Amino acid sequence: MKSLPLYIKKPSIIFLIIISINCTNQKIELENAKSQNIEFLIEKANKLWNNRNDTNSVKQANYILGLAYDVEKSNTDISSLYIKSLFFQGMFLEEEMNKKDSLFFKGSEVAKASVINNGVFKELVQKSSINDSSFKILSALSEAPKELVPYMYWWATNKLWFLNTKPAIERINQRELLEIIMHRVISLEPEYDYGGAYRFFGVFYSRMPGVELSQSKKYFVKAISLNENYLGNQVQMSEFYYQKSENKPSFLEQLKLVKDLELSTRNDIMAENLYYKKRAEKLLLQQDTLFE
Repeated sequence: MKSLPLYIKKPSIIFLIIISINCTNQKIELENAKSQNIEFLIEKANKLWNNRNDTNSVKQANYILGLAYDVEKSNTDISSLYIKSLFFQGMFLEEEMNKKDSLFFKGSEVAKASVINNGVFKELVQKSSINDSSFKILSALSEAPKELVPYMYWWATNKLWFLNTKPAIERINQRELLEIIMHRVISLEPEYDYGGAYRFFGVFYSRMPGVELSQSKKYFVKAISLNENYLGNQVQMSEFYYQKSENKPSFLEQLKLVKDLELSTRNDIMAENLYYKKRAEKLLLQQDTLFE
């Protein structure tokens, strides 16, 4: 029997190299296509977010961001916008409590993952001498770097609004975590989200058993002093502090000021302020029920 030619018995090295190069090129092309597609989705979502005074734009943005996040969970351009957009839809656009809760919970979980999986944060956890894993996380949060402020803030803020309608015991159980996160935000970037950490404590302490109501007032006053143009500070002070303290005159005065106020031309807060004006109007219509 004739033996096969050497070039048939042993595949050419050049042939194998060609196959390898083709496979590598295909992988690179796929990666490039994926990257370009993600960039397109981010660009589209940002355009929709910038038009968030339109209800459909926000919902479309969340759908697109959800698709992009499922592909690249580590992409900070995606997650940083997604956690804000989820909150916005839950806070301003949905009426059904189940839908609101779902959005707040998702926003909290996405933000939490962005913190927990951050390289610097992991190092802080690992260097902690504490044995308990939960305390390691709390310790690391108290030392977290400024780059994590947006993720910590939206983790706690989404969590607050998810817990807001739940039994008080659930807020009590989360108190230490939320306080550590937001005090760290205040120490690093107190003006973030227009005094948002102070606004957070204003709401939180109005709903927390065992905390003097004056603490709620103190934080709301600070939030307003930091950014009086952001109407959420005044509206939430009326809704949570003035209502809880049964101060109807101040409740009415502040909400009427918001209702009659000419909106700032600042594009960065125009959409939020429009929704807070609507909230003020709704609360004014409910005054007899709220102060029975």
